[in-house]
Amino acid sequence: MRKHSRRFTKILQKIELYKIYDPLEGINLLAQLSNVNFIETIEAHIALGLDPKYADQQLRSTVILPYGTGKIIRVAVVTKGEKIAEAKEASADIVGSEDLIDEIANGRLDFDKLIATPDIMPLIAKLGRILGPRGLMPSPKAGTVTTELINAISDFKKGKVEYRIDKSGVLHIPFGKLNFRVEDLYANLVALKDSIDKNKPSGSKGKYWKSVYLSSTMGPSISIDFNRLKD
Repeated sequence: MRKHSRRFTKILQKIELYKIYDPLEGINLLAQLSNVNFIETIEAHIALGLDPKYADQQLRSTVILPYGTGKIIRVAVVTKGEKIAEAKEASADIVGSEDLIDEIANGRLDFDKLIATPDIMPLIAKLGRILGPRGLMPSPKAGTVTTELINAISDFKKGKVEYRIDKSGVLHIPFGKLNFRVEDLYANLVALKDSIDKNKPSGSKGKYWKSVYLSSTMGPSISIDFNRLKD
């Protein structure tokens, strides 16, 4: 049986094990319990009544968090022609065409998001084994295959987050840092819930929302009452 550190054990003593917390109370508690020497990320772990082995029960989408993630996002863009200048003007961190594709094939991965225009996607297909496992492969569903480069770059830098369920039907989504105002983290969480409801798969049957747990990078997880997440 895995033993917790002394620091973690002390934190656990301040949590009511079987309590389902009010969302605001839960966020505030995680912020108060943080005692590490860096600013922790807060994540939502959401179990849904979906079985992703069925095509009509898969969930993958994006949401723009109103207060961002607190993370500086490096955006790379692969395109060609006039779109190269457009991407540079929109403050993309890395811009290229076939030359950037070759660099990525040779191991360059110093970016958090890769955006591509549709006309160059056939050339990017060969990078699937490199980009796929890292969640970096451009996709129309994720908003990373588009001709609207200015909007896409701006959205991801402001805090647009991609999410998708794992094999067990659970979403794992960071929605800010613990140094945010509690009210701002709550607003991000509400935006997340609204997006998940809006993108409910057509094949969803029975109870859609099963449970929501919040956790911080080095902290415990606590259960929250998702029915109380309202604007």
